[in-house]
Amino acid sequence: MMQLKVRQLRVFEAVATSASFSRAAEQLEMTQPAVSMAVRQIEQALGTALFDPADRRRLSDAGQELLMHARIILAQVRAAEEAMAFYASDGSKETSRGLRGLLHLGVVQTANYFAPRLLSEFHQRHPDVHLKLTVAKRGEILDLLAERRLDIAITGYPPSEAAVEAHSFARHPHCIVAPVNHPLAQRSALEWTDLRQEDFIFREPGSSTRLFLEQLLQAQSIQVRQRLELSGNETVKHAVMEGLGVSFLSAHVFQVELEAGRIAVLDLADMPKYIDWCFIHRRDAALNGVNQAFKDFVFAEGTRIAACLVRG
Repeated sequence: MMQLKVRQLRVFEAVATSASFSRAAEQLEMTQPAVSMAVRQIEQALGTALFDPADRRRLSDAGQELLMHARIILAQVRAAEEAMAFYASDGSKETSRGLRGLLHLGVVQTANYFAPRLLSEFHQRHPDVHLKLTVAKRGEILDLLAERRLDIAITGYPPSEAAVEAHSFARHPHCIVAPVNHPLAQRSALEWTDLRQEDFIFREPGSSTRLFLEQLLQAQSIQVRQRLELSGNETVKHAVMEGLGVSFLSAHVFQVELEAGRIAVLDLADMPKYIDWCFIHRRDAALNGVNQAFKDFVFAEGTRIAACLVRG
């Protein structure tokens, strides 16, 4: 193992993650023969095959083991690079300079409605920081953290995984929305029982928004008519505006339409309902450099940036 270089580990990790020598070459800005040679050199140094000889897209057992360790090593190398990026030499002494390095933030899909503004304002303060944003489903974000392909993320429900540390920084409102010409949109002080005969548009199974709604309906001991099941916030929002039914959505999803008078939030008892926006990271990966600076920024400014309207 001592013969392996960080560059070789980066090549192997890119091939293993993308399951493609050609895609890894594109990501690393290398030629495919150079990538293949680097992997062969690692296999020769270790004396074992890292990929299935019958299918070079699949890792061998040894390859799976090395990938886990490679991600740990590369995460520590990134942390060291970010920590050292605070300093530069002017020829006689170390002097502090502007924050530098890569900020790779992962967010769940709903957080993408405010994450670009978070990154924009952070970048205004630290223009030398390189930004990368990954938007994915909650389970995928947690998998990326577990695989050390992400260091920090923003999600809704605080994860129960012991390996992840979560801190809430803002409230996340959810509302029942309807077309602006819907009869219930003209009424106030609605009760949940008023929704029993309404056609509901549900998010797809596994969606945290759907899970939240199902918990609320169970707590209210009522059933509603599921007219449609659609994937994605944008699809559901447009279906509501087209008059296909009412739905339960994060308030972040319909801010533009609410201000433009194109969607209505029902005046329902005990609504909106809130969960927390959480900043999460691995417990065993101490934050420093860019990541720590971004965490400090999120807790100083995140509540303001993530704020949204719940009434037109």
